[in-house]
Amino acid sequence: MARAKAKRSTYRRSTATGRRAPGYPKLADKRKLSPWLIGAASIFIVVFIAFVGPTIGEAILNFRDALVRLLGLAVFLLVIGLSVNGLMAVGRRFTLSLTFWRRWSGAFLLSVSICGIMALFRPDWSVGDTSLSEATAGGDLGHFLMGSPGGILLWLGLTLIGIGLLWPRQVAWLIQHLPDLWRALVQMRLPEEVSTGLRTVGSVVLPKAEPQDSEAFPPLPEGWDEEPGSATPETAVQGELPIEEATVQEAEAREEDVSPKEPTAVATEAPVTGRPAAHGWELPLLEILQPPQEIDVKQVDNAARAQLIEETLASFGVDARVVQINQGPTITQFGIEPGWEVKTRTVIERDNRGRPVYDKDGSPKYKTDVVSRTRVRVSQITSLANDISLALAASSIRVEAPVPGKPVVGIEVPNSTSSLVTLRSVIESTAFQRIAARSKLALALGKGVSGEALAADLGRMPHLLIAGATGSGKSVCINSIIACLLMHNTPEDMRFVLVDPKRVELATFAPIPHLAFSRIVVDAEDVVGTLKAVLHEMESRYRRFAAVSVRNIEGYNRSPRAVHKMPYWVVIIDELADLMIAAPYHVERQICRLAQLARATGIHLIIATQRPSVDVVTGLIKANFPTRIAFAVSSQVDSRTILDGAGAEKLLGRGDMLYMPTDASKPKRLQGSFVSDQEIEQIVRFWTDDRFRHVRPEVADHLLQEAKGIPDAEEEEDPLLEQARELAEEHSRLSTSLLQRRLHIGYPRAARLIDQLEAEGVVDSAEGGQSRRVLKPREEEPLL
Repeated sequence: MARAKAKRSTYRRSTATGRRAPGYPKLADKRKLSPWLIGAASIFIVVFIAFVGPTIGEAILNFRDALVRLLGLAVFLLVIGLSVNGLMAVGRRFTLSLTFWRRWSGAFLLSVSICGIMALFRPDWSVGDTSLSEATAGGDLGHFLMGSPGGILLWLGLTLIGIGLLWPRQVAWLIQHLPDLWRALVQMRLPEEVSTGLRTVGSVVLPKAEPQDSEAFPPLPEGWDEEPGSATPETAVQGELPIEEATVQEAEAREEDVSPKEPTAVATEAPVTGRPAAHGWELPLLEILQPPQEIDVKQVDNAARAQLIEETLASFGVDARVVQINQGPTITQFGIEPGWEVKTRTVIERDNRGRPVYDKDGSPKYKTDVVSRTRVRVSQITSLANDISLALAASSIRVEAPVPGKPVVGIEVPNSTSSLVTLRSVIESTAFQRIAARSKLALALGKGVSGEALAADLGRMPHLLIAGATGSGKSVCINSIIACLLMHNTPEDMRFVLVDPKRVELATFAPIPHLAFSRIVVDAEDVVGTLKAVLHEMESRYRRFAAVSVRNIEGYNRSPRAVHKMPYWVVIIDELADLMIAAPYHVERQICRLAQLARATGIHLIIATQRPSVDVVTGLIKANFPTRIAFAVSSQVDSRTILDGAGAEKLLGRGDMLYMPTDASKPKRLQGSFVSDQEIEQIVRFWTDDRFRHVRPEVADHLLQEAKGIPDAEEEEDPLLEQARELAEEHSRLSTSLLQRRLHIGYPRAARLIDQLEAEGVVDSAEGGQSRRVLKPREEEPLL
């Protein structure tokens, strides 16, 4: 503030004495003065031509009319542009930079293109002495642009150049993504869809032709068969039919072809179209999943059960009332608000003087005074769980005290009839769509006790431990997770590593192109090598992150230095107990290392077991898997092993589960989403369609071979290695993208060829994701 006041005082003193203050621009400084002169001149030209000029002389008036005839209504754009330019220049709001001239040049070219558009109209208006009905609304300039093919091409070029000058970044982005947009338009199959829609509309609008006898035709007018170029009735019947009748008969023939005798078989074999995705892929439509089912809510039964709960508690001297009833797919939660425990005493009623008060019979009156009033303890309600279960004739009830976020005690009572929670109903919910908008690893888990859908992000878990007894719904939960991921991810976005020691639980997913390896791992002896291969992939990803200076997979996929997009890997192990029996030390050590380090690389673990004992779910594994799902177990000990607390032993089975997220202190009870075998088969059939055979990614079986310890010399040499050596001799630098283009192969194979050339000493090591320098040409073998 002091410095600003000093500058203002210096300016006043200098103006008073007639001297120039320090820092004020000189009049001879043309760089500072030229914008002001341009602005003043622009405003003067506008005011003079519009108002002052016509009153002075006829020459200015003729100039204005000629300008209107040249530009038409676009003359107002010229006036507005000059005015804005003048005001901005006088206010010193811009400098004469390259950006200024680029923007005004683009605006000028777009104004000229607007003249061409307005030239298509001839309104009955007059501007000054010029009639726009004689000249177009765009003036002679617009008529020149739209009056000939050459003018139209010139107008199109001016428009594109003007848009490019005004919005260069947007135009550059559009040009860069033009191939992807073109591929998306091609995949939408617009001509086929439009033709199919027109045929459908035509078959619905046109009346159905009734078979008629030859005698039913009306008599023909005289001379109809004698007119030149007309056909006789015999020709019309035996030759081509009229257009309307032919269209009707074609529509009927299509309906007969489309309507099969066995609709179920045809519907199964019909090809399923999907939602367009990037690089030639498509995503399945939600219509292949089972539609959601309505929950049958019986308010009368719930009200009766709520009254029965209150009466049971009152019979044991506990004051409480039911304030909430939440109906879910499998259970109903009754929210109980604890009442008050009141202690009283009976004393003789006295008047103001302290003397006893008597009734008409001469007996003293008594009154009841409240001694204390305290809340009913929660433990008094939870201790009566078995009594409430007996009163409701329920198999088992679960008491949640208190319900998180609510001032009530929850009593969960099984429903008489349970409803099915379909995978589609959870995917279509708002909770799932909110997570799917920001993450590709959204999981549709199920619905809570109030019927609300619950979804989770596998990327934030980041690993999941599932445990439950046989028949509790554990395998269905795994199938639901895999199906949900397949519905929203292409093989370029996500890959699976499936370990199924049972050999039958995950066999349905064997043909999908999402598998990272060529097969599902079923032998317990191969599991250690598989986990070692995943560890090698994790270390390789960390090296690539360091090369492009990023921290995680999200940053790598966004980095412009990344050559290819890196997919997520989801490792699913269906039965951990068998693996812990075969190789407990190696399996536990590798799983814990992956759980600790693999999150940033986009590798996530989902491990399931049906024997949640301490020798299977060890302390190290539990510590690295904070997100857990517990299905029905046989004992409270198993429940404490999974969740570190009781509750899973009271679950009902058949998808009833407790979900423990990382950010919650208590588990949430859910009814898991269900996916049928028919839905899984349809999803697998979609991904194994022939239209994806050209974009099917290559598998990473070389990681398994490296993990087994087979040296590279003993492996079979790639047939394209010799061609790769020849390319290295022809170029000074070599990259995987060059090998892909020249040899017509995928990225994994090209990367293996580069690694082999590096091992042979043909190319140098990687330098921050750039191409590699060829060290020396391969020496020819001497002739013998």
